[in-house]
Amino acid sequence: MKFRKLIFANLFRKKTRTALTVGSFAVALFLFGLLAVVRGAFSQVLGIPGADRLVVTNRVSPIPIQPLPYAYRDRILNINGVKEATSILASPAYYQEDRVYFAQVAIDVENHRSLYPEFIVPEEQWQAFLADRQGCIVGEALARRFGWKVGDRVPVKGGLTRFRPLEYNIRGIYRGDRPEHDTSLFWYQRKLLEEMVPGFKGSAGWFIVRVKDPDRAAEVAKAIDQEFANSPRETRTDTENEFGASMAKQMGNIEFLMLSVGGVVFLTLLLVTGNTMAIAVRERVGELAILKAMGFSDRLVLLLVLTESVAIAALGGALGLVLAKLYTLRGDPTGGILRAFYLPNAAIVAGFALALLVGLLAGLLPALSAMRLRVVQAMRRV
Repeated sequence: MKFRKLIFANLFRKKTRTALTVGSFAVALFLFGLLAVVRGAFSQVLGIPGADRLVVTNRVSPIPIQPLPYAYRDRILNINGVKEATSILASPAYYQEDRVYFAQVAIDVENHRSLYPEFIVPEEQWQAFLADRQGCIVGEALARRFGWKVGDRVPVKGGLTRFRPLEYNIRGIYRGDRPEHDTSLFWYQRKLLEEMVPGFKGSAGWFIVRVKDPDRAAEVAKAIDQEFANSPRETRTDTENEFGASMAKQMGNIEFLMLSVGGVVFLTLLLVTGNTMAIAVRERVGELAILKAMGFSDRLVLLLVLTESVAIAALGGALGLVLAKLYTLRGDPTGGILRAFYLPNAAIVAGFALALLVGLLAGLLPALSAMRLRVVQAMRRV
């Protein structure tokens, strides 16, 4: 680092140009962070996937338009390799404004918590929920969004109740044991749904199945589908990862969109930074010649130019990722459209590494040009 002063002097020689280049990296990495957040939100349909959980849906449609008979649950439990199973029936719900919705989920209170141990509810709150047929438990993100707290009585309009407002008593607030977990859901008892909408009595949106051995998950999934083959309501059984991916595809190919937008942005950034470094090298031809005349080796000159380019990328990349992280800490700006709004550390590390790679590639050609510079020819050009 004995050449630190020289590197910084070159960086800030043209302050405006350096600031604009750093800003370009910051904008690109901020966009990268938001794309990573959106991608993660669409892939988290039921929270962080469990290695030992399967999702059983209607083969025709996974949404409640084509529900499954609730009686399937007992038949699933009798299949070899199945440890336990619970049902879920999800629908859009509205509070105050019809244009802003959240997911309302009817659950089996008997075993929902055992299937989802990553969702944490204080025991006293869970017991209060069980004792109140009109009770509900909401995620901490949903509670924060509407300013709800335990003990509140809130009117909610749900699609399955024909948009008739029904008042619920908030008996608990659940949280995830990891920041990525989906805490935007509204749980209520399945029995209440059957009372309010008799047409859904004996129906389930889908089943969540825990297998005894995660290594046999594919085998158990095949056995479940074979059990209901040729029945009026055939099933499709996937792992939670596969189910989340299929639900995300209904909103479009998020992966392709992210790669396309990100690729265009970083290609543009590569060209802009490369041009900036090329101009900087051309402006310093005489100085580079003097450095070589003083004994600086070709490799050292190459390293100095590359370090300058990578330093710009590191400054801009770090700034953009910090801004993206701070933006996500403000909460979901989409009004609940995204289940989770969180930038994981893995995405931050990947973004920063990508910024450094772009900086290295952008500075490579100008650095090679500086390395091959001959002192006599450079002096003539000056």
